[in-house]
Amino acid sequence: MKPVEELVQLCSEQGFTIASCESLTAGLFSATVACVPGASRVLKGGFVTYWTEIKEKLVHVEHSIVEEYGVVSSPCAKSMAEHTQQLMDVDFAVSFTGNAGPSTMEGKPAGCVYCAIATRANTYPFHFQCDRMDRNEVRTYVVEQMIENLLAQVKKECE
Repeated sequence: MKPVEELVQLCSEQGFTIASCESLTAGLFSATVACVPGASRVLKGGFVTYWTEIKEKLVHVEHSIVEEYGVVSSPCAKSMAEHTQQLMDVDFAVSFTGNAGPSTMEGKPAGCVYCAIATRANTYPFHFQCDRMDRNEVRTYVVEQMIENLLAQVKKECE
């Protein structure tokens, strides 16, 4: 069984819901989860917040975070996940923000990605530096990694 299939099955069995807030992945996480039969019992929805102003307006990422740390940052990823968890009222929210490349952004190299998982109680940050990958390889890689990280977090919640 693929990790995404296991994620959907376990969340469905436990009655857990998930949502996403995606920048550089542009909906790829939600689309990947939605490919699994039964995803509609688990995936409440997702935000695609490619532009900075949409992160601020739609998901309420604080402008002070953008000003101080930039959108390619752990504080931005955490804020995206936390606000998505609250707005969607889900058990788990996953966020993706970063620089898929090919050039530097906010002084961060191509392939620099920050993600987070927000639960009802905690937020867990993740950082990836994806070297020697094109932009679509970066996007696919971080979605796969975060599906595995989310699955691990769901399993912890079941203990």
